Amino acid sequence: MEEFNNSLPGRVTVYSIQGCPHCVQAKATLKQLGVPVCDVDMGSHSELRVKLKELTGRSTVPQIFFNNVHIGGNDDLQKLAPDELQRLVTLVKEEPLPADAPPLPQSNSSQDGAGENDGEFKCERDELADLVEDLKHGGVIGSHRRGLTLYKKSFSGGQLVDWLQKEKGMARAEACKTSQALLQKKYMVSVHDCGQKDGGFGEGKDTMDSLFRLLEDDPHSALNSGQTAACSPIQAADLSLLLREMILKLFSEHLSADGKSVDYKGMSANPAFERYCELAIQLQRVELMSLSREEKLAFFINIYNALVIHGYLRMGAPTNMWQRYRFFNYVSYLIGGEVFTLQDIENGVLRGNRKGVAQLRRPFSKTDPRLQMALPDAEPLIHFALNCGAKGCPPIKTYTPQDIDSQLRTAAEAFLENDDACVVDSGKREVRLSQIFKWYKADFGGTDEKLLKWVLDHMSDSPKKTSLQGVLSAGKTKVSFLPYDWGSNSSH
Repeated sequence: MEEFNNSLPGRVTVYSIQGCPHCVQAKATLKQLGVPVCDVDMGSHSELRVKLKELTGRSTVPQIFFNNVHIGGNDDLQKLAPDELQRLVTLVKEEPLPADAPPLPQSNSSQDGAGENDGEFKCERDELADLVEDLKHGGVIGSHRRGLTLYKKSFSGGQLVDWLQKEKGMARAEACKTSQALLQKKYMVSVHDCGQKDGGFGEGKDTMDSLFRLLEDDPHSALNSGQTAACSPIQAADLSLLLREMILKLFSEHLSADGKSVDYKGMSANPAFERYCELAIQLQRVELMSLSREEKLAFFINIYNALVIHGYLRMGAPTNMWQRYRFFNYVSYLIGGEVFTLQDIENGVLRGNRKGVAQLRRPFSKTDPRLQMALPDAEPLIHFALNCGAKGCPPIKTYTPQDIDSQLRTAAEAFLENDDACVVDSGKREVRLSQIFKWYKADFGGTDEKLLKWVLDHMSDSPKKTSLQGVLSAGKTKVSFLPYDWGSNSSH
């Protein structure tokens, strides 16, 4: 919570979240008025969310109050007539704060300072990390031929066991057990087709002949590969939260004063981005198999949103459908020993392994180990939580497993409140919706009728909801889709 100049009797209260362009713009406008502004970060004070919705009837941020007068969001602020704005400024300057002024967080709030620990991650070096370093320089790794294929930077199971016995003084049984641990902890992967795809490392001839590679030598283009994750694995949920908070803070620092563009160049030169990249490497060996549905949802939504920004920094933002298709099918992280592209996360995991836009087949085949990560069903609410950086997307947030379902519902409500997502034209008996509903119509029931019912069920009580109810009860409603804004938010 931030406060400016507080010598006046009243105050302006702004409820906002980090990384929200509309909030940044509103605060820049208010700052010029010479009145005290109290900024309440809803990301740290989610306990106020219900109260704010009661007061305003809205789920979006920012929400702005002059003393106890609610004026609405950033658009409402920008549209105020000069004399009306002057009247509100005078109110704050001359009238003391009334008893029913909007609430501020309790200073001892349990949520206070959430996300303040970014970059504070303490790496406890994993016991096997030093062994891997020695293995790199142990003369074991080389090129091996199997049939017609040459496998570079590989070694056989037998070579590894021999090296552990000879160089590390292990008994054979211990050497086999250590090799199994290296495989299980995803320091190394099987590369030979008839090898140990299931992660078993036994005494048999098959294992000793099988070829392996260190995970960092396995050829893939993931943005967090090519270096060993040497820390003891961190809980997946904690790691995704940390990464999300770090990149959100970075994003906020490089958002322009009008909230309309992001200086990605400045962002990639920021030392905090290097810390982010070091932490992203730790995703390589994170344990995903034990995650519950809620943990999976929060983990993959947070990682997706962080990866989009990381992808922009490395490749630039896509500006048309074709570039977007390439970006989402190429930008990836190595997570728990497997590569996940943005497309794999959205359609493979979060949509329960369904085909995406312009895709001919499902992301994961029946034998793909990543299929175990897929949620049993498509979760339609994820579409409002995945921030794709185009101006037509929902605001960025960090998600937590404890509260994921209500957070996703709030994201959907906030999305539908915007006129670039849903417009109800009572005169024409027409509802115009975001392209997201067209692209993923199957997730919302598959027919116009079911789609409109879904939208109605997920709107917060508002004049827009009332007009939608009116249009629907009159029968035969026309559904059309709004143009999608591909305008990138990059300042370069």
